[in-house]
Amino acid sequence: MDTITLGDVTVTRVREYYGPVDLTPEAFVPESPAQAWENHRSWLVPHFLDAETNIVHSAIQTWVLRSEGRTILVDTGVGNHKDRPYAPVWSRLNTDFLGNLARAGVRPEDVDIVINTHLHVDHVGWNTYLDGRTWTPTFPNATYLMAKADFDYWNPANEIKTLLGRGNQNVFEDSVAPVHEAGLTHLWEGSYRIDGNLRLDLAPGHTPGSSVLRLDSGSDRALFVGDLVHSPIQIHEPDANSCFCEDPAEARATRRRLLGSAVDDNALVFPAHLGGHGAAEVVRAGDTFAIKGWAPFAPYTEQA
Repeated sequence: MDTITLGDVTVTRVREYYGPVDLTPEAFVPESPAQAWENHRSWLVPHFLDAETNIVHSAIQTWVLRSEGRTILVDTGVGNHKDRPYAPVWSRLNTDFLGNLARAGVRPEDVDIVINTHLHVDHVGWNTYLDGRTWTPTFPNATYLMAKADFDYWNPANEIKTLLGRGNQNVFEDSVAPVHEAGLTHLWEGSYRIDGNLRLDLAPGHTPGSSVLRLDSGSDRALFVGDLVHSPIQIHEPDANSCFCEDPAEARATRRRLLGSAVDDNALVFPAHLGGHGAAEVVRAGDTFAIKGWAPFAPYTEQA
């Protein structure tokens, strides 16, 4: 199953990449106890960790939401043909993402809204495609929703020293600036109501403009949390940041707040990069959290 229904909203999972990301658990989530990975190894392997290489597996995927007659994309992955000299695992990819999107019933011109939960390399790539020698908006009829805090933070013109640094090199220039210059962006602040089912809220820490998309429709609730939960181990170890969090203390506080909200509202949690079943039901476990169950999406069965 690639599509589930939550209230009046359908959610479809579209893959760009699934497989190793050249990071061990210690490198990927350096604040997580090694024993935690061992304690949960029975379900981390094979979807989230390779048993033989001890390399983390991750998914690059887009959530396609259909709500109130509109088609909405949550994050746009890495993109093709993009030069990423300091993120070689994502450099000059050539995937069939647009083909996968088409098989999900979505043509680029059909997309009404693109949500970039934040402006890291693996969340904005398909904002544009290479047309000859020009980076051109992939979704010409869409409004691209970006948090102003992230737009300002990652804009090279502002010369802000970031934790990710060169790992995000070229990203603003080839995947953000072209859609902004085309007049397709809306830079929002605080919160942004998309429709009666969906609202964006700032959830800073991973980046200053990291956001969470809240789905509230009928009796169903969901939180699309981007990279505030980068690995499922962070549900069990919410104080453990990934190596990519710009403000570690704020990321911990925001993660705990959002996971607590998910429990209180019985909301399904959709991180950006989970393989396996993609999304999780969360419960409290003492002063931390645990995974109660998984969404009914079919796990990815092969690397690509």
